[in-house]
Amino acid sequence: MNAFGRPPIDSMRPVVSFAVVRLLLPVAALLADAILGFPEGAALPVILAAAAIPWAVAVLYLARRDPASALTPFIAAGDLVVIAAVQLAAPETYVATHFVALLFIGAHAHFQGQRRGVAIAAFGAALMIGATIIRPGPIRGDQLAFYETVFAVSCFAIAAVIGELRGVETAGRLRARELSRRTIVGEDEVRRHVADFIHDGPVQELIGVDLMLQGAQKAADRGDVARTNELIGQARELAEGNIRALRDEIVNLGPYAFEELSFEIAVERCIPVWRRRYGCDVTVDADVDLEPQVANDLFRITQEAVANACKHGESRDVAVTLEDRGAHAILRVTDNGKGFGDVDPLGPPFQPGHIGLASMRERTEMLAGSLDIATSPGKTEVIVRVPTGGTRRRNRR
Repeated sequence: MNAFGRPPIDSMRPVVSFAVVRLLLPVAALLADAILGFPEGAALPVILAAAAIPWAVAVLYLARRDPASALTPFIAAGDLVVIAAVQLAAPETYVATHFVALLFIGAHAHFQGQRRGVAIAAFGAALMIGATIIRPGPIRGDQLAFYETVFAVSCFAIAAVIGELRGVETAGRLRARELSRRTIVGEDEVRRHVADFIHDGPVQELIGVDLMLQGAQKAADRGDVARTNELIGQARELAEGNIRALRDEIVNLGPYAFEELSFEIAVERCIPVWRRRYGCDVTVDADVDLEPQVANDLFRITQEAVANACKHGESRDVAVTLEDRGAHAILRVTDNGKGFGDVDPLGPPFQPGHIGLASMRERTEMLAGSLDIATSPGKTEVIVRVPTGGTRRRNRR
């Protein structure tokens, strides 16, 4: 989005609601003036009836017909011009018009964003102060200068604060949308991966097992014991290989795998893969019972730490330990690689390429734990402390 552009709006209902309020204000002012017997003379009711109310009706019509058109800065400028015109027509309304101007500046800053809001505040402050100078009201002298100074500062403060809040809200909403989109894409990718894995792996191999068993049955019917035993042995090897592959796939899919597998077994099954992929030897000592989601997150942290150690740290030996210290479980991943050098691995913000480290910290924070990384040439140690038996936080702070 352009830095000076208007932030996106999910619903246009507030635009219509604001247009209704815009109409109610002059109508209420006109009725109140009539009830009081027009104490300020004819100028105020005339400007309300001839300018403020028709303008509000036109904007309401526009907001109902095309809400996006009612969000242009020209509408904000028109609102402030009408308010200034009311003050020029009836200087006695000085206090009321200044309050209403602040209301409209804040509302437009919410719709337009911080930068446009500050520009609208500058225009409004100059316009209202100019109207006061042209036709002074009941307040004069030093007191007027003080009030106008406070008014100008309030205009900018309201626009800046409300505009910034709107910007933060919009940024958070956009991040949530992006996360949702990435989650959907990730889920689709996992489904595609699982479908491809099952089709290209177990399904094809089970067809082979079925053919071997058919051949073994025919060999048995012929009385060929040697051939029967050979085919049955080959079928068993294929079945065992598929069992291992399916279990490994379950580990990759999520925490429910840890309802049957321990953290230690999951790491042990990755050791041959790490050895083939990175050429490093990994040992594990982790006889600790954990809640499945916690075990899953610690396993993912371990995967990232080992990958960093072997791939980027050029380590040849990595030790993974998980200890039960009563209230906390402590995971340590120690390697003999080159370390991070002068770079602080946990220093904000994470640089591009440190996504794995960011993921480790995010998972640790969701477990209400702490992450420390001690690094030097020849030794790096990743230390994660999490509450024993704890669960993930549902909401981030």
